[in-house]
Amino acid sequence: MSTFAKPENALKRAEELINVGQKQDALQALHDLITSKRYRAWQKPLERIMFKYVELCVDLRRGRFAKDGLIQYRIVCQQVNVTSLEEVIKHFMHLSTEKAEQARSQSQALEEALDVDDLEADKRPEDLMLSYVSGEKGKDRSDRELVTPWFKFLWETYRTVLEILRNNSKLEALYAMTAHRAFQFCKQYKRTTEFRRLCEIIRNHLSNLNKYRDQRDRPDLSAPESLQLYLDTRFEQLKVATELELWQEAFRSIEDIHGLMCMVKKTPKASLMVVYYAKLTEIFWISSSHLYHAYAWLKLFTLQKSFNKNLSQKDLQMIASSVVLAALAVAPYDHTYGASHLELENEKERNLRMANLIGFNLDLKPESREVLSRSSLLSELVSKGVMSCVTQEVKDLYHLLEHEFLPLDLAAKVQPLLSKISKLGGKLGSASSLPEVHLSQYVPALEKLVTLRLLQQVSQVYQMMKIESLSQMIPFFDFFAVEKISVDAVKHNFIAMKVDHMKHVVLFGTPGLESDDLRDHLTVFAESLNKARAMIYPPTKKSSKLGEILPGLGEIVDKEHKRLLARKSIIEKRKEEQERQLLEMEREEESRRLKQLKITEEAEQKRLAAEYEQRNKQRILREIEERELEEAQALLEEQEKRSKRKGGKKPILEGEKVTKQILMERALSEQLRERQEMEKKLQKLAKTMDYLERAKREEAAPLIEAAFQQRLVEEKALHEHEQQLETELSRQRHDGDLKEKYRLSRMLENKIIFEERVKSRREAEFNQRRADREERLNQIIQARKQEREALRKKIFFVRSEEERLKKLREEEEARKHEEAERRRKEEAERKAKLDEIAEKQRQRERELEEKERVRRETLLGRATDGLHRPSELPAGPEPGAAAAAAAAAPAPAKYVPKFRRGGTEGSAPAPPETDKWGGGSSRPAPPDSDKWGGGSSGSTRQATSDTDRWGGGGRWGSGGSRPDDRNPPGDKWGGGSKSTWSSSRPRGR
Repeated sequence: MSTFAKPENALKRAEELINVGQKQDALQALHDLITSKRYRAWQKPLERIMFKYVELCVDLRRGRFAKDGLIQYRIVCQQVNVTSLEEVIKHFMHLSTEKAEQARSQSQALEEALDVDDLEADKRPEDLMLSYVSGEKGKDRSDRELVTPWFKFLWETYRTVLEILRNNSKLEALYAMTAHRAFQFCKQYKRTTEFRRLCEIIRNHLSNLNKYRDQRDRPDLSAPESLQLYLDTRFEQLKVATELELWQEAFRSIEDIHGLMCMVKKTPKASLMVVYYAKLTEIFWISSSHLYHAYAWLKLFTLQKSFNKNLSQKDLQMIASSVVLAALAVAPYDHTYGASHLELENEKERNLRMANLIGFNLDLKPESREVLSRSSLLSELVSKGVMSCVTQEVKDLYHLLEHEFLPLDLAAKVQPLLSKISKLGGKLGSASSLPEVHLSQYVPALEKLVTLRLLQQVSQVYQMMKIESLSQMIPFFDFFAVEKISVDAVKHNFIAMKVDHMKHVVLFGTPGLESDDLRDHLTVFAESLNKARAMIYPPTKKSSKLGEILPGLGEIVDKEHKRLLARKSIIEKRKEEQERQLLEMEREEESRRLKQLKITEEAEQKRLAAEYEQRNKQRILREIEERELEEAQALLEEQEKRSKRKGGKKPILEGEKVTKQILMERALSEQLRERQEMEKKLQKLAKTMDYLERAKREEAAPLIEAAFQQRLVEEKALHEHEQQLETELSRQRHDGDLKEKYRLSRMLENKIIFEERVKSRREAEFNQRRADREERLNQIIQARKQEREALRKKIFFVRSEEERLKKLREEEEARKHEEAERRRKEEAERKAKLDEIAEKQRQRERELEEKERVRRETLLGRATDGLHRPSELPAGPEPGAAAAAAAAAPAPAKYVPKFRRGGTEGSAPAPPETDKWGGGSSRPAPPDSDKWGGGSSGSTRQATSDTDRWGGGGRWGSGGSRPDDRNPPGDKWGGGSKSTWSSSRPRGR
């Protein structure tokens, strides 16, 4: 890893490497500088280095290097100068886009260029074989070689930038701009797979933004600017998804926009909501969800009418016509008929979800099954005045299909209206947010609705009809299509009919009666048998009629209710288990992903290290090869000069100067040149054959198209003729059906009266039950309040008693602790005093032993001097006394007890008076030598640690002896050399 004192040095080094053609080494040097921990403070040269770094990454197509460098640079300048990061990222995307466009234009130029020297030459065999084996044309191969790598790099650039800017509140605009450019890239080049991945990436960014709310630079979605940017991004995503016809991604984008609006609890601008509902209508129409499509059109009409004041009357009429036609295109029967309980619950949840997306607030009650329906939609259109805005053709069509009864003429009257409606529509005015409206898309669904209405009305009039007559009444479809439509209608209990192909007739019936007979035929058979048994064996006691009909009804109802509750609980448990398994799978997947990421990072580090080693090896090998090449070239030039000077031919093999490798290279180069010339000729031949085949196909294409157009004209004329015939027949049938409807309309008032009576009775029962429930709840609440009060008092008493006992225990422990501490201190003081006394006693004994030892040494030394020099002895005691004192003195280094020392002092005579300085010298003693209480010798005085000027350290003279210490008479002040206690004790006790 290279180290530089300044960042400018790294930039200069990179430029030098680029000039000599070593871009990879230059990129590595800059990468080492950017990822180094030495340069973590932002400075201006780092920005220039990043510009050069991203240029090298783009030239070499190193996306991973670019990502690492941008992440490190974001860390450096996030809190200091985030504008610099924005400029670097913009430069990076600009270079990537420019390179991709250059590659695309280069590919087009190669395709358009005519690089053929011989126009009459055929294709080469190699090109023919390549085209048949690979199955690719010349343009596909050139795109794969030139365009695809740059497009991959551009896509990786967009992903890298979005990953870097995903949680940066200061660069939200750049994040939105990058997302828009990525959407346009997918739209321009039809990249559907990349578009799905891009949508998933942006969706994960938003979910992580809501999941981790404690990040430092997290964008605030409650801010209006941030919310607008995110909404613009999602709407752009929705537009591109619809243009690419990725309807599943478009629906997910709708859910993302709705989730974003629910998250911030704020409705976007009306212009954006118009786009939202317009795209929603397209998605629902493609998915054949005609009911939700109609509801979305209703919301779109409401928005346009309420907020767009500049909307013209014609445009409003077209939008209202689209709403009504979308509502009429919904199937008139219930698709959930005969469904299971689970299917009904799923349909209910689906309706609620779709209603939330569309923007309808629904009140889901347990007894309500339909939250969105065709009947409620049509009634809402009438109540909101949408019918007053539609065109006359749409209005007539609505009355014919919903309010008229024309079994014979319905199709004949509807067909011209549908023809006129199919011609309506087109582009709207500039004031409208919708670009265009096409009413012709509803014609197939309306033809199916007309067929269903005709079958329904015919079944109410006829019991049997010939298939030929029915086919003539329905001009839109042949009988095979009519049969498919009728099967679906019978399945959902809209009509009751049977087709007898043997007799070529259609049998009609009543849906209610037919279904009851088919469903309850076993029950009817059992009742008939019961009646026969009762007639043969009459019962002795007549039971109630209700008991005979419904035996054990209560038990059956309870069992069925319990079974349904148990089934519901099992379903809930299965759902919970499935959710738990999903969570565990997600957790395991996350752990595997983290482990795989760690393994990938380790592999990447190893790869980088291996690449670094490989680069070093390649550099060394390259230097060796260059050196060998230079040596060979020098030898060859020298040989050529030598041959020229000799005037001979250019040598090929002469002497040891030309190596074998050079000769082989010359031969191989000549062969390669010939082979390349042959390959060029074969390429020209292949291109010529390609152009010839293309010209043949271009000549044949117009002839095929002309034959196809002629076939269309003939079939159209035949179709129009058949439609005219069917119209006449349908008009006649419709007139008869209309008269029958007027005859049956007199029962409507009785039906309304019965409905009002049932509603009032149910409302009274509901109010009574609600009052009973509220009273029962109040009683339960009062009882629970009393229980909680008693429990609180009990808890308070227990806690008070525990606190009192705890306080007593703490006081007792404190008293015991203080008593133990006091005893410990007293024991320590007593032990310290005893140790001090013992130490003083030991010191005193050591001083006595030392003095005794010095005294004995002094006495032994004096006795030796007396034997050798008798003339120097002082005038005093006799020699016998000195000998007796010497004999009485204990041996050196032996302890003498106190009672023995006292006896010796009493029997011994007084020592002779010594000189003023304590005796021990050769001078004669003065007359008054004991005046100052001199010791036995000068050494004795010096050995004493704390003596005073009176010759002892004690209070009573020499050695501190008391008057009762058996001092000899005449030695009042404790003088004398034989005193055992002289200078023995230190001064003071």
